[in-house]
Amino acid sequence: MLLALAGVTGVGKSYYKDKLVERLGFEKVKIITTREPREGEKNNEDKIFVSPRELQDLRDSGKIAYEFDLLGNTYAYTYEALHCDKNTVFELHYDTIFDFKKVCPHLCVIYFFPKDIEVAKGKTRQRHLAPTVEQDRLLEIDEHYKRITTDENLRNQFDYFLYNDYDQVSEDAFLDLVRRLLEEEKKE
Repeated sequence: MLLALAGVTGVGKSYYKDKLVERLGFEKVKIITTREPREGEKNNEDKIFVSPRELQDLRDSGKIAYEFDLLGNTYAYTYEALHCDKNTVFELHYDTIFDFKKVCPHLCVIYFFPKDIEVAKGKTRQRHLAPTVEQDRLLEIDEHYKRITTDENLRNQFDYFLYNDYDQVSEDAFLDLVRRLLEEEKKE
């Protein structure tokens, strides 16, 4: 199963991705990015940090399945990462879903709504990003939230919706949904 988690910055996508690895044996799909690592990030764990030249070499060798630009950096996924036989999970930027579903029609996407958008903004502020980056992220949260709540065509691209109240009830609902999806996949 290829599973993507989507939602505004600060909604808990990384947390839930880690829970799937820890509790249900999923593997993380590593995104390639030209952005600099944040404090505490290690190359080749969640992300693969590359120079623009290294990314171009991957393109030239035909390994890139999908790429997009976000907040001044390029992000990419390889064919190998998106089309394997393992249970894998990654975070999906909402704005890329239309093109992503063309590349990966088998993709299942869970969208997280925060019960309170201000909590998601607070979580973003706790990341201690550079002031301009933080401001861009906070503005993007507002833009993203407005778009997902008003654009029915966009909402229709997602397979499941869950609310995250940053509590055990939310976590249990998420893990229960994924367990059900895995069971349904076994029956097919």
